[in-house]
Amino acid sequence: MSSEENTGFEPATGDGPPPAEPAAVRAASVRTAFEGLLQIRRLTGDGRPDPVAAPAPWELNRPVRAVALALESSGATPSAVDPSGRRVSAGYRVGDGESAGSVRVEWAGPPGSGAAHDEEEALAGCASALRELGWTVLLYRGPRRRRYLEVEPPSGLSGGHGRA
Repeated sequence: MSSEENTGFEPATGDGPPPAEPAAVRAASVRTAFEGLLQIRRLTGDGRPDPVAAPAPWELNRPVRAVALALESSGATPSAVDPSGRRVSAGYRVGDGESAGSVRVEWAGPPGSGAAHDEEEALAGCASALRELGWTVLLYRGPRRRRYLEVEPPSGLSGGHGRA
């Protein structure tokens, strides 16, 4: 029995351990979860010309999980940490944003990994993948001039207050 069967599928946020399962197994799990998300959009998007073009209520109530799934399904690489919390690989990192219902996406990596050098191009790819799925994405510069994305539902959609 895999760990996923014991705990359910969790998209990679960039703050977890490196994947324990083979890449093909993880890719199949991500694909299944993403197809489920698109099906939720189809079922809840009645009345919209393209029901899969905007986040569903499920996503708005779990924006960190939804954005992490969208990024992982796009082929973006998540960062990872070891058991002590030390970053061990470069990639996206998803967490709560500045305002309720928003998500922050950073490009993080261990010292010397080149994450800061790669972030502009990597975050542009993340932004493109998220915009294709109907999210509003803004690019900012934070401390030490590091770039990050602030991801929000499109105008007219509002999420719940839960965080996951």
